[in-house]
Amino acid sequence: MDKYEKLKDIIKGSKNICVFTGAGISCPSGIPDFRSADGLYNREEKSVYSPEEIISHSFFMIKTKMFFDFYKSSMLYPEAQPNEAHRFFAALEEEGKNVTVVTQNIDGLHQAAGSSNVIELHGSVHRNYCLKCKKAFSLDYIVKSEGVPLCSDCGAIIKPDVVLYEEPLPEDSVFRALKAIEEADTMFVVGTSLVVYPAASYIRYFKGENLVLINKGSTRFDSVANLIFNEDVIRVVRKIKE
Repeated sequence: MDKYEKLKDIIKGSKNICVFTGAGISCPSGIPDFRSADGLYNREEKSVYSPEEIISHSFFMIKTKMFFDFYKSSMLYPEAQPNEAHRFFAALEEEGKNVTVVTQNIDGLHQAAGSSNVIELHGSVHRNYCLKCKKAFSLDYIVKSEGVPLCSDCGAIIKPDVVLYEEPLPEDSVFRALKAIEEADTMFVVGTSLVVYPAASYIRYFKGENLVLINKGSTRFDSVANLIFNEDVIRVVRKIKE
């Protein structure tokens, strides 16, 4: 039995599935990842500041316009659509599986694909709020604003509901994510190199039967996985759907 057939059997026998995703699952939708050769952190544009510095809390507070110039040009992809991988994991719910998606992504594509239980560890570009009066604003409002987005009611700065460097992960999301991981009998780790902490450390809470890693590169958890696919997630999805 090859590993694709084995994966089919694992899915068939699984009841509680946790899907832990990183930037790699959204690359086929046209959203670049961060650390690959073509990723956001390795682009040739010259800047005094690194992307990590720009998307930090202190930078947002001190150099707000520069933050939004980078954020709008490099982190927002409002036209992106869910790909086959997003839809595949959403479809598992229709097969009667209890599926929880724990994602490091901020693009909202899992929900757009139909997944009903998505835990966003790093927030979402689709939620934005006024720092003063807390009024909520859409992604479209941010995209169409010139310069720094300002509240239409009180004129204060609007902040995306995404976790910036120097900011803690939301406690409720962390609690729910760890619970989902602990209760899963099968866990997929998709499109993440597992180097961003603390999220990467959450894999240690998995106590189920099957750990499946799907990532183009190796990870530090490869030695404890039941199945490893060092290839594009779309190819894996297509193979097991054959």
